[in-house]
Amino acid sequence: MTSISSTPLIYLVALEPSGDLLGAKLMDALRTKLGSEIKFSGVGGDAMEQSGLRSLFDPSDLAILGIFEVLPKAGLVLRRVKEVVEDVESKSPSILITIDSWGFTGRVHKTLTKRLNPVPRVRYVAPQVWAWRPGRAKQLAHWIDHLLTLFPFEPPLFEAHGLATTWVGHPVIEDDAATNDTSQIRSELKIADSAPVLMVLPGSRKSEVKSLTPVFADALRILAIKIHGLHVVIPTVSGVEIDVRGWAETLPVPSHVLIDEASRAGAYATADAAIAASGTVTLELARAGVPHLICYKVSRLSAFAFRFLAKTKFVNLINILLKREVVPECLQAECEGSVIAERIERLLTDDEARETQRRCFEDALGLLQNGGRKPSDMAAEVIGTLIERSATERAV
Repeated sequence: MTSISSTPLIYLVALEPSGDLLGAKLMDALRTKLGSEIKFSGVGGDAMEQSGLRSLFDPSDLAILGIFEVLPKAGLVLRRVKEVVEDVESKSPSILITIDSWGFTGRVHKTLTKRLNPVPRVRYVAPQVWAWRPGRAKQLAHWIDHLLTLFPFEPPLFEAHGLATTWVGHPVIEDDAATNDTSQIRSELKIADSAPVLMVLPGSRKSEVKSLTPVFADALRILAIKIHGLHVVIPTVSGVEIDVRGWAETLPVPSHVLIDEASRAGAYATADAAIAASGTVTLELARAGVPHLICYKVSRLSAFAFRFLAKTKFVNLINILLKREVVPECLQAECEGSVIAERIERLLTDDEARETQRRCFEDALGLLQNGGRKPSDMAAEVIGTLIERSATERAV
């Protein structure tokens, strides 16, 4: 346990559901590292609140999709940035850790830097400068003190600008792959042992759900005819649960909406294949050995801007790690019902196609291992050192 004389207050900001889960793991690791008496403040979702954070506000309205989709909410974004900055200044935490949404949290760091606020500033999860907008690496070097990355190829991109960076590994490797009793889960959901099961993950943002569910419904109408006895399981999160349940009731196949973590784990164990919104969920699916494809659709303006600014051939993390398309990407024009149905039908019916993906998943996940240590423990160690160093400097 790090020796810190006074009880530290750690300020965290995570706006996305994936960042919320990562933040909760980090909070648990920090308690182990620094002692159970440490205090937390900031912004987070359900997982971080369950771990003891009382969120300054509900972050779900700030989970915004696309470059131009953010414009109508620019006023809200700026107001929330101001709230966070003022809260940090009033509480004078031992350290500030932001996890996701650099478009938002970058403004927080920039404002605190301009105001010469002395709080040590850490970013956990690097903006994907290797994919697009490489200029953000220089921004981070100006506005934060230390960066914690998930991927081993990221540190040199930021160290080139003088930013202290540590690769800690991806949190997906901390989770056990789905090992639930498939027969029991199917019995609970009233799904016959012989019935094919497709997992559908339309995203955790309202904008994603709105964009993808009509397309997924088109694909399921085709699959309902081609795949006899098909069942659909739909894990979701509280922020979009009502929208997802309403959509599921319109589907032409039996559907099962799952909201709690135990049910989500069961879905991974039960699914023969999956359709998912592009994002970190692909690593969860890979960890559980679920063959899948990913989909994404944004406005034409956002899509054009991304194509203009993009620095990578792929958007899926498995494909990026392996430098080839292992997981089919149905993006923009290809995010269309008939295309998705054709590609997912193969994964539902072709044993060799499923096994090929699973072998590739093992290769990709092996690249995320970092000496066998838990990423959250490594992150907590770095953060503890920074807090101790800051406290020593203030005492001098």
